[in-house]
Amino acid sequence: MTSIILGVLSVAAAIFAAVYVFDALRHKATLSAKPWPALLGIGFVTNFFDTLGIGSFAPTTALYKLGRLVDDRLIPGTMNVGHTLPVVGQALFFITAVKVEPVTLAVLMAASLAGAVFGAGVVARLSVRRIRTGMGIALIAVAAGMAAGQLGLMPGGGEAVGLEGWRLPLAGAVIAVFGALSTIGIGFYAPTMALVYALGMSPKVAFPIMIGACAFLMTGAGTRFVREGAYDRKAALGLTILGIPAVVLAASVVRSLPLALLKWVVVGVVLYTSAAMFRSALRGG
Repeated sequence: MTSIILGVLSVAAAIFAAVYVFDALRHKATLSAKPWPALLGIGFVTNFFDTLGIGSFAPTTALYKLGRLVDDRLIPGTMNVGHTLPVVGQALFFITAVKVEPVTLAVLMAASLAGAVFGAGVVARLSVRRIRTGMGIALIAVAAGMAAGQLGLMPGGGEAVGLEGWRLPLAGAVIAVFGALSTIGIGFYAPTMALVYALGMSPKVAFPIMIGACAFLMTGAGTRFVREGAYDRKAALGLTILGIPAVVLAASVVRSLPLALLKWVVVGVVLYTSAAMFRSALRGG
């Protein structure tokens, strides 16, 4: 089943890449005069930290707005297009390098996709501010539990690489909700990390699940943005060109991290995301 997942993802990525490259070549004479160093630097930094589980969309948006590099209207499309191939690279690495029970991986990835496709309409009618506040509180609670386990104050998470019995459908249902929430700007990475840890799985297992799901989502979304021309071509290329080597470098860091240290990294990511949730809720964003 893992081979099937990798095969389908590779085909989707190849189709996206063909559409992306053809569009760039067809419009190369119209590329803007934006500075390559800034665009390439953003691609490297954001994809490096994305591979560590921090996420890339929020920092990319912030850097674009700080430097006034991309029209606000084009930022979503630019990020979806430019980050797609680096994220596919992450997914291929983590799915092959991190041991995950194939049925668990397939179910959770499918659930996240289903949530994003079918649940967005429902979630979009909810109060984003209340969702972010609730998620911020929940993430703090999970981070506190993880930190307590690391300090020996309470039992820590587990080392399981798969889910059985009632845990698998429960995880699928929750991941589907996370997938739906991602369509309205609620982060997907940190909640997934928290979920797999809470269910007794190894923190490393979160990486192939969350990044694999995002890779599938982005190949489809990215292709649509390219065909509609709703993205900044030069800025997107900046994300892709140095984003791919950044992923390779960061993946070697993740591979070498001891599990105990990785758990502290996860705690940091979860707390960072919680703070971002509260900040966005207070600003009404």
